[in-house]
Amino acid sequence: MKRCPTCKRIFTDSNLSFCTEDGTPLAKVIDDSSEETVVNASGRSGARADGPSAAGDQSQPAYEPPRPYSPPNQPGRRRAWPWIVGILAFLLIAIAGLGIAAAVFVPRMLRAAANDNSSNTNVRSYQPDNVNANSNANTNANSNVNSSQANENGHEEDLSPPPTNDEQVLAQLTDLEHDWTVANINADKKKLDRILADDYVGKSSEGKPHGKAEYLKTIEPDNTIQKWNFEDLKVSLIGARATLTGIIRLQVKDEELAFNFTDKFVWRDGRWQATGSEVTPIKQ
Repeated sequence: MKRCPTCKRIFTDSNLSFCTEDGTPLAKVIDDSSEETVVNASGRSGARADGPSAAGDQSQPAYEPPRPYSPPNQPGRRRAWPWIVGILAFLLIAIAGLGIAAAVFVPRMLRAAANDNSSNTNVRSYQPDNVNANSNANTNANSNVNSSQANENGHEEDLSPPPTNDEQVLAQLTDLEHDWTVANINADKKKLDRILADDYVGKSSEGKPHGKAEYLKTIEPDNTIQKWNFEDLKVSLIGARATLTGIIRLQVKDEELAFNFTDKFVWRDGRWQATGSEVTPIKQ
């Protein structure tokens, strides 16, 4: 039997642990034949009128205050959902951390790989670059040589077309003949170098041929010529080439010398250049 310390009811059902009225834990009662008060599970009770049980059993333990109620068959059970929430939170944090790490380090690794590939490509293409560099160097060198030659001649390359008017060409070649004569008298090699083409070939009054280099090397100033004059000038124009014929009279001290001449010219770099000349003395 069991007794409720609060309401003092006695229960014979051995499966009950708590009072059905107030939920107080039941206490075991020592069997006493002098009192038989029985309360069944349905709450109905029967008691003998005689004996001290009607007024209360003085041999029962002292009254204890009721304990906190906890549902039957669940003593001290812990809840599992806080652990589940904590594990899920930890997993989310770990996944987020991995995502951040991937976002930071993967691009760096890709850039490093790209730089390595670029370095390897540069190494592999080193020889062709040198070939191009040599090619460019040769081209630049040739260009510089040509430029330096053009600068030595005192002009820049001019691709303007040659004049086609005979009178205009005659006037231009007449002026050039005067400049040529002055350069011969003064032995002005710089001016002669500009007047004469690189492929110039001439014949002296003695009939001896000479090229441009020899012409410039052997020319000397002539102070005996006092004045000169051109007569009977005629021009023959064929495309970029022209031929000028005429007579030149030189006043040398007290005598006059006359020569028939034939000068040939070519239009190059935007100007006329002499490619040949032939002089024949005129007997007085």
